[in-house]
Amino acid sequence: MAANPKSLAQQLSRRGPHSVLRGDLALAGQPGVVYTPAEGFGLPAVAFGHGWLTGTSGYSGLLEHLASWGIVAAAPNTERGPVPSALGLSTDLITVLDICTSVRLGTGRISVRPDRVAVAGHGLGAGAAVLAASRRDVAAVASLFPAPTAPSAAAVAAGIGVPGLVLVGAKSLGSLNSDAVAVAQAWDGDVLLRSVHKASDDGLVEGRKLLSFIGLGGGERRTQQRTRALLTGFLLHRLTGDKTYACFSDPESEIPGSDVIADPSLIESDPAAQISQLFGR
Repeated sequence: MAANPKSLAQQLSRRGPHSVLRGDLALAGQPGVVYTPAEGFGLPAVAFGHGWLTGTSGYSGLLEHLASWGIVAAAPNTERGPVPSALGLSTDLITVLDICTSVRLGTGRISVRPDRVAVAGHGLGAGAAVLAASRRDVAAVASLFPAPTAPSAAAVAAGIGVPGLVLVGAKSLGSLNSDAVAVAQAWDGDVLLRSVHKASDDGLVEGRKLLSFIGLGGGERRTQQRTRALLTGFLLHRLTGDKTYACFSDPESEIPGSDVIADPSLIESDPAAQISQLFGR
């Protein structure tokens, strides 16, 4: 009998069964962090890009969560200034994947299978992940609450044929600061666009209290929990082929806390939402 999506989402929103190790990618010449299960060979891996004016510390809970479910999660800690390069961050995501697939991690009892890798990110990093996928072979892409980037992630998405997950905050639909609809519309392969209930696009960052005066809101616990479940299920299905989690790639599955947007072209710009975003309200 197929697993119930509601039960799976509740399960995946909590920590997984694996003990987790944390490592410093700087030892391999790349500033950043890596979280891994305590041991395992041929593991799946994801390189994760951070949002604007954020670093890896804003996603430590998410990265550790993925590792607890058996996924190596690595993140470059670069392009953190006020004028970051999305292309530069995408290059660092590629470097991170190359490190993970070419060396034994941890105590030497951890390895990544090269055909089980993905790129993901939030905000600026979500766009960088799409840019990285246009330049390197990956098995899947997760673009979480993507912000517009230069070069445009939406422009290169038309050339990406691997499965994609795109999330958008329900509060941010139609906003100038969200690139989710454009990215999903342009995607060449199978793509799933989900709206996360009562979420703003900035809510994924953990522990942020400041910078609200420039429109960056604080963390939203419910947004973080729902995103962890959706991302973990998608990656477990797409990277390992485990059909238990197929509902996280299925547009017909009803997963609590989110809605599938079957036709992104029907989403219209919301002037009120755009003004609110510009003034950080």
